[in-house]
Amino acid sequence: MITDIKTYLHECAALVEKSLPEALPAEWNIPLQLRESMLYSLQAGGKRLRPALVLAAAEAVHGQAAAARNALPVACAIEYIHTYSLIHDDLPAMDNDDYRRGKLTNHKVFGEAMAILAGDALLTHAFHLIPRVARLGGINAEVALDIVEDLAMLAGARGMVGGQAADMQGEQGITSIEELEYIHLHKTSDLIVFSVTAGGRIGGATAEQLEALRHYGRNIGLAFQIQDDILDLIGDEQKLGKKTNSDVEQQKVTYPYLIGIEESKAQVKRLTREAKAAILEAQLDAPDKLLLIADYLVQRDY
Repeated sequence: MITDIKTYLHECAALVEKSLPEALPAEWNIPLQLRESMLYSLQAGGKRLRPALVLAAAEAVHGQAAAARNALPVACAIEYIHTYSLIHDDLPAMDNDDYRRGKLTNHKVFGEAMAILAGDALLTHAFHLIPRVARLGGINAEVALDIVEDLAMLAGARGMVGGQAADMQGEQGITSIEELEYIHLHKTSDLIVFSVTAGGRIGGATAEQLEALRHYGRNIGLAFQIQDDILDLIGDEQKLGKKTNSDVEQQKVTYPYLIGIEESKAQVKRLTREAKAAILEAQLDAPDKLLLIADYLVQRDY
């Protein structure tokens, strides 16, 4: 079954890979280096987990593949947001990373100014993509409005950006476990919560089902980030596509630093169990992919 979900995730990734550059209109008159900088990071690969969750959640509600097709522009939008966040996260003023997904980071290729502008452009373009789903008849305008409102909240100061800011202020020996949970919930979980609830909205989820999807997204997002903390210590650099022990070198506080490797692994398993329980209680017509993705994330090594 995990092999099957790997195949599904690869299929989602391939679909998204094809759609990401197409979502940036070729006829738009954009400065060439800006377009190249945007596409460089958009097409740098990666797990494409967030767009896959949009597609899986849309299909899960009523088991309709058509819902996943309608969700594709929103899946691209969240990958645009995620990519912008990575470009900015890698900058010298933040994590100062030289490599991302095995390739030179954006600012190492295009310079800091263009990397910042590429991130700005990706962020802004994401909000262009969502209303297009309504204009093309995939969802009604009210659903599109709800999705845009969620994205503005969960990607901004209340969400991912707030988590990034708290992460920059975190320091070993000072940051508490409660503060670290805040960082992970907002820096990582919030975009995953957006992904599954946006997919759920497109699929026609009830208010109760949306709440279950939020709980699922919160828990697998936190588990995903704790697993990242673990892999930064014990992972394979070739599989990860970046240096390990970067958190240690930058004096970043992590779950293994505060509670140890074994307890961190236990937390990942607990959060995954609770996420799956929420999905099972939601009475979705086709929850299998969401359940398998949760299991897959616990077992990943990159």
